[in-house]
Amino acid sequence: MMEWLLVPLAYLTGSVSSAIIVCRIMGLADPRENGSGNPGATNVMRIGGKKAAAITLLGDALKGLLPVLLAQALNVDSLLLSLVVFAAFLGHLYPIFFEFKGGKGVATSLGVMLGVHWMLGLAVAATWFVVYKVAKISSLSALTAAVLAPLYVWIIVGDVNLLVTFALLSVVLLWRHKGNIQRLLAGQES
Repeated sequence: MMEWLLVPLAYLTGSVSSAIIVCRIMGLADPRENGSGNPGATNVMRIGGKKAAAITLLGDALKGLLPVLLAQALNVDSLLLSLVVFAAFLGHLYPIFFEFKGGKGVATSLGVMLGVHWMLGLAVAATWFVVYKVAKISSLSALTAAVLAPLYVWIIVGDVNLLVTFALLSVVLLWRHKGNIQRLLAGQES
């Protein structure tokens, strides 16, 4: 029964904003008030460069990865694992520690995918990389990877609970990127 505490623990872990912490430590402007206003790695790169962005990306991925690895180590069933995945992701989007103003969830979703199965994380990361190499648009790469993620979950993991969870994550990622989608359709996304 104690294993159900993993769900709020995952949410709290996801609520730690790597972007805000990195910017504060490095003496950079608050990412919620500068650049695009999004506390994520892409905006941190605009504000503080590649090093700050890389640290933010790593932090965001780890806060998705670690709760899922803990759940895996405790050998929880797929329903509880799915809830841990979603809670960590939700914590990033709506962090309790930062007025519920979080990022778009790309790096954290990569972290939870790596925690579920390393091949799943690798497939999604490879999709992002290939699309980025061709199109040179980060948001298009993230959106393509998000759309394909449920397919990868089904092929690699084959679990219905995780399939539903990752389909939901994909829908939320698309919704969080609605401005990017509008700019892509208008040919205005950088």
